[in-house]
Amino acid sequence: MDLDHDACYRAIAVRDARFDGRLFTGVKTTGIYCRPICPARTPRSENVAFYPTAAAAQEAGFRPCLRCRPETAPDLGAWRGASNTVSRALSLIEMGALDDASVDTLASRVGVGERQLRRLFHQHLGASPIAVAQTRRVLLAKQLIHETQLPMTEIAMAAGFGSLRRFNETFLAIFRRRPPPKRLAGRPLYATVGPVPAYKNRPPMSGDARCITHFKRWPPSALAAWAAQEGGGTRVTNMKNTRAHI
Repeated sequence: MDLDHDACYRAIAVRDARFDGRLFTGVKTTGIYCRPICPARTPRSENVAFYPTAAAAQEAGFRPCLRCRPETAPDLGAWRGASNTVSRALSLIEMGALDDASVDTLASRVGVGERQLRRLFHQHLGASPIAVAQTRRVLLAKQLIHETQLPMTEIAMAAGFGSLRRFNETFLAIFRRRPPPKRLAGRPLYATVGPVPAYKNRPPMSGDARCITHFKRWPPSALAAWAAQEGGGTRVTNMKNTRAHI
């Protein structure tokens, strides 16, 4: 998928929130990829590359920025214009279809061959199904680290890693640091980057409505773990229509 370099650069130069979730910037001099609204100093045009998804940036060798936190970007990726096959496959990946199964199994579930599915993913998302699934797991785990007080073992399982060791190895390989053993209590549930809220491009909502929208992006395993931590104040409904009510 091609992105106009000059148009993308103008967007990040002014930190245009309308592009948040629609593109990610890979900075060649640091090896980090960012959201368009990242508060860091804008790099020179020749030192950046643009990607339609976080998975594409990660597959190209970039690691997530710790300041703008790509895991909190609105879920507006390039698949809005993707084929029905890719959209269905992405929905299954969000539900953990590749946590314990192969790409061939996923392809069978959406009615195409494995090679065709890989081709469609590279065409529409710029990344392979495995890269998309791994990025989803890593960014979800990082979000849970920032926004909950769940133990690392529960975070690893909720994000779909299968084991704490696998989670630690993947986290170290991508972020070049180990997961923090302790987190500060009382972190805000919703992260903000500079003056731009993480949900800047969405209509104004009450706290409860924003909470429901936020949690819809979490798979049932993560929701269940978070609900168990919060106790009786949270109710999780079925997997088909996952919501959290505060």
